[in-house]
Amino acid sequence: MTEINADTWTWNRLSRGEPTFWLNSGRPIPHETPPSIGLRDIEDARARWERFAPLLKALFPDQVTDGIIESPLIPVPKLAARYLPEEHRDASSRIFVKADHALPVAGSIKARGGIYEVLCLAERVALAEKIISGHDDDYSKLASPLAREKFARYRLLVASTGNLGFAVGTMGRALGFETTVHMSSDAKTWKKDRLRKLGAIVVEHAADYTSAVAAARSEAAAADNAHFVDDEQSLELFLGYSVAGLRVAEQLKKAGIEVSAKKPLCVYLPCGVGGAPGGVLFGLRAVFGDNVWGFFAEPTASACMLMRLMSQLPPEASVYDIGLDNRTEADGLAVGRASELVVAAVGEHVKGAFTVADDEMFRWVARAQREEGLRLEPSAAAGFPGALQHIWTVPAPEVANATHLMWTTGGSMVPDEQYQAMLARGVALTANE
Repeated sequence: MTEINADTWTWNRLSRGEPTFWLNSGRPIPHETPPSIGLRDIEDARARWERFAPLLKALFPDQVTDGIIESPLIPVPKLAARYLPEEHRDASSRIFVKADHALPVAGSIKARGGIYEVLCLAERVALAEKIISGHDDDYSKLASPLAREKFARYRLLVASTGNLGFAVGTMGRALGFETTVHMSSDAKTWKKDRLRKLGAIVVEHAADYTSAVAAARSEAAAADNAHFVDDEQSLELFLGYSVAGLRVAEQLKKAGIEVSAKKPLCVYLPCGVGGAPGGVLFGLRAVFGDNVWGFFAEPTASACMLMRLMSQLPPEASVYDIGLDNRTEADGLAVGRASELVVAAVGEHVKGAFTVADDEMFRWVARAQREEGLRLEPSAAAGFPGALQHIWTVPAPEVANATHLMWTTGGSMVPDEQYQAMLARGVALTANE
């Protein structure tokens, strides 16, 4: 096996499946050539979202009243005041949740990337089939019976542990695409059932996410008029997520929050394969540069991104190679191998990463509900210990003046029976607090 070249104590904790906190020392991370994208590409992606606003409003009038899929910044003073280290409780007013757990249409951060890539495909087909005459046309025409008839001739495929499949399936079926979702063994049954009710074809795999991706990619390559939403390699997916950077910048400005070298923005992002957190961090850095401190959060059993960032292991290495089993209740983060696109695009700019045990995620589900009324799934709570615990061990004076943003990634659309079971587990684990 290739030499590790990482702090031995930290690496040993990681490979034993113990909670681990790592700070990027600035050591070069071997990676492929970064993609040739920048702020202009992100602005173009935002413009595409805006072109589609009339269509989204027409398709989902009860959820997207203005045609924009976005989430609020929510202050969480009660949660922060209770769980910040006592000597840092005065920072409670600078702790926020970026509430992607409540994003409309798909109920998770995957709405940003998954829905965006489906819209990119729809735009190309609509222009080719002359449903619209150009970018200045009325995109609500894409909801017409004629458009659905045209879209039905095209196949849309994706592999997912759950939330990406639901986002792609929801948008794909709303437009009329024949949609197939390859689901890994980690995917929850209720997510598969909901996709089938939408009319999507669900292919279940006994193996993990990486195997589901390979199967979906192979099926798409062999089919005519097929498009594969590639969570590992897609630039469209990545750019869809990156628009969040521009949106957050606007929200911070409206709230009068300064981001600067002395007052950085610390962002804590749950990470699976890396597409969503990587795209968000890329977008934020396009606006704020090094004044953004990005931290990725992963389950202890599925630390593929942290493994990739802190070692000299090759891109094809997986968590199984270091003795982890990739078994976690945080299904959205159950990934064995990191996206090389994300490593190339933002790997050297990740400020740090940490892993969280399943029970700890369930504790934060319960705490977030009890203190702030937030409805989260376990994976969405993975970033909380970063903002409320780990960052305060970093010997940097900027931390005290920073704004801390915990990105919650899913949970609002979890069926009540499943949510209550998650909450009950968290409540039991926090009974003595």
